[in-house]
Order: sequence, then structure tokens, then C-alpha cells
Amino acid sequence: MQNGVVVKLTDQEELIELAANAGRIVALTGAGISTESGIPDYRGPNGVWATQKPPTLGDYESNEEARINFWRFRRESYPIMLARQPNKGHLALAALERAGKLLGVITQNIDGLHQKAGNDPGRVVELHGTTHEIRCIPNGHRFSGIDIQARLEAGEVDPHCVICGGVLRSATILFGEPLPKPALDHAVAMSQITDFMLIVGTSLVVNPAAQLPIVAQRNGAKLAIVNREPTPLDDKVDLVVRGDAGSTLSALVDGLAIGNPVP
Repeated sequence: MQNGVVVKLTDQEELIELAANAGRIVALTGAGISTESGIPDYRGPNGVWATQKPPTLGDYESNEEARINFWRFRRESYPIMLARQPNKGHLALAALERAGKLLGVITQNIDGLHQKAGNDPGRVVELHGTTHEIRCIPNGHRFSGIDIQARLEAGEVDPHCVICGGVLRSATILFGEPLPKPALDHAVAMSQITDFMLIVGTSLVVNPAAQLPIVAQRNGAKLAIVNREPTPLDDKVDLVVRGDAGSTLSALVDGLAIGNPVP
């Protein structure tokens, strides 16, 4: 209220106020935060679900042809993923962490851009795994994506584990596969102790990630959604901001006066 007149805050101003009053912010991010870095949304017209059928774990493990097709696609696409850079949204979340405002990031993305932006890898929970690691199915031996890329470019079409000979796969969640329990447990624990969950660029239709805001809210947290499109939780949260993640989060950092988001 100013001079007896109630002043209505804009959505951006409300977002800044919520963040300013919070001590333990947790960000829940989806594909929408990475589209500005040139990575298609899985559900969009150029996403994986529209352009190719995601393999199931059973098909992949038992079908050599399915694996060869996967590795062929990865050989062509992984260098493109490696070249992608964090955008203003990723950089803003890293700035929030450096300022001591951000407890951590829970992400449905596999691109590693939060870490590339400067977020502490120990504070990033990758619910759906990461495309930057490869692991063998029988024994869990892990290899860097860059090392396996070199083998693919040298001519291997179905690389196997050099330690045990097992079938290799990307360390990402395949279609219909449950989330890794340690990552999910960590995400739930973070959701239980946050006092403000900042939900960015996710459709909130894929469980169990879609339930994490409810967990946070039940434990007293405020919720804000930053997304271009409506979500099923829009009428249950404290604030909805329609817009791009990059500009919205960059303006949030500016409004909090915690410094330039670029490291």
C-alpha cells in the first residue's frame, strides 16, 4: 500500500517478493528451461516423442538392431548436445546458488546444462539421468560419453563394456523405466525442506516428478510456476508466470540484486 492506495504487483514483482522472503529455494526444472539453448522439448513437435519411438529397456537389451540404431543416432546427435550452452535461465539459477538462496536443483533434463552453468553437481538431482555418462547394464561400470563417442567415431556400431563385456547403455531413463531410487529419494527430501519451490519449464504431467510440488506444499512451501503453457497445477500454486524461463529468471536475479547471473 502506498499513500493509502493498494498497489497491485506484477507477476514478476510477486516472483521477486516470494524469492526474497525464502531462505531455502529449490528449483524443479523441465525441458522448457533448455529449449532456449536449442534442445527440443520431448513433447514438442520437434521432440523425441514426435520424431522417434523411445526404446524400452527390454527391447534395447535383447535386440541388437535396436542398439545399433540407438548408437547410430547418438553418434550423430551427441556432438550437438555437447555443443549446447547454458542460457540465461540456467545462469540465473547458478547465480541464486552462489548467493546462498538456492538449496538445489531437481531436473527432469539429461543435458547437464545446470552443471555447465555453474551449479554444484552435488546440488543437482538428475531424475532422468544424464546423457553424458554410459553404463553397462549387468554390472554398472560407467564411462564418459566422450570416451564412448570416440569409439563410435572409430567405427564401433554396438560398443560393449571393456571391463566385463556387458551391453552398454546411456545413463538415462528409458521409456517405462522407473526412476533411480537414490535420485528420487534425494528429490523428495529436498522438496520436504524447501520453503519455496520454483517450478520452471515443466509440463507437470509426468510422475513422480509432478508430485514433488505437492510434497513441498504439504510441508509449508510456497510454489511458483514459470512456464509458457498451462499446467495441471496452475490453480493450486501461489503464482504462475507465463513467459520464457531465461528472461523471467534473469529478471528475478536482477530484482534480488544478487549480482550478474553470468559467472
